[in-house]
Amino acid sequence: MTTLLQPVGWTEAQLAVPGSDARLALRHCPPADMPVRGRVVLAPAVGVPQTFYAAFAEWLAARGLAVTTFDYRGHAASLQGPLRQAKADLLDWAQDCLAVAQHLRALDAAEGLQRPVLWVGHSVGAQLPGLCRPALPVDGMLTVASGSGYWRDNAPPTKRKALLWWWCIQPVITALCGCLPGKRLGLIGDLPAGVVWQWRRWCMHPSYSLGVEGERARQSYAAVRYPVHALSMTDDEMMSWNSTRSLLSWYRNAPQVLERVRPADAGQPRIGHFGFFRRDMADTLWPRAAAVLEQWLGPAGDMEGLPRRPHGGSAVAPASQAALAEPATVVAKHCPPAAPSMAAGQGDRFTEAT
Repeated sequence: MTTLLQPVGWTEAQLAVPGSDARLALRHCPPADMPVRGRVVLAPAVGVPQTFYAAFAEWLAARGLAVTTFDYRGHAASLQGPLRQAKADLLDWAQDCLAVAQHLRALDAAEGLQRPVLWVGHSVGAQLPGLCRPALPVDGMLTVASGSGYWRDNAPPTKRKALLWWWCIQPVITALCGCLPGKRLGLIGDLPAGVVWQWRRWCMHPSYSLGVEGERARQSYAAVRYPVHALSMTDDEMMSWNSTRSLLSWYRNAPQVLERVRPADAGQPRIGHFGFFRRDMADTLWPRAAAVLEQWLGPAGDMEGLPRRPHGGSAVAPASQAALAEPATVVAKHCPPAAPSMAAGQGDRFTEAT
């Protein structure tokens, strides 16, 4: 059994979102007894609490990255009051993403520092940055199991159930309860009504959020200039290859790479939509992700071989289409096991762990 390269610890904070009454629950996991090489934000999937990502966060922190996790407003530790009274939708969640990234920039600026800030988005956590106005002030985004949520582009296991969910189960439950009490029912997680209804509208439209939110959303995605590297799992039960390609097409002015990941690459029978963050991926998939983040760090946070980018912008020529990176074997010399999992949260019902 391997051990952590350096010990890590957690601190908690509350972040007031500008222009709203929302307060977000943040957790910071900085490296201990070693210089901070950069910051990483882990943005969760729908219905998944930030504690689900604790093991991966600690693994990154042990390698010199200060990691921040958070819960969107109206969800998990950021829920204030009864769930049915929570006022939030997905555009609000996009503003939560922006508030977190700006907060981390401000923390460094107060110390006279300009560290790289990198974004790791799981599922919706990689969709929402494209809706931020102004553009998210980060130096690169790694997307994990993300793509368009349009139901016809869903992977077959989800596509077979999509119409039943969106036309029957979700509308009835949300209308009766004034929210989606998913934790109690074993469905997704506890979500505010505004989030669920907007998510439904997006998933029913062929262009997903762009089709519903219109030109403003298209312009927001087009304003992104930071590089995007997507990891698409061949056995993802939710996101198909086409859905991931659709998402990247919206970030049309961003340099981008689309990488296909097979369970065999991790020496596992299955990865799925949630498996990347399992602790038994520390020796296989996590080093692959770290290699992507590493190229955006550099001695001054530069992406290797590219000029320094202003936050939210880039002088880098955009990729005309996503490049397909053939998977390569990446082996870490030191890969620590994750600490014991936190208390069970709403997203645990989606984990692949037994």
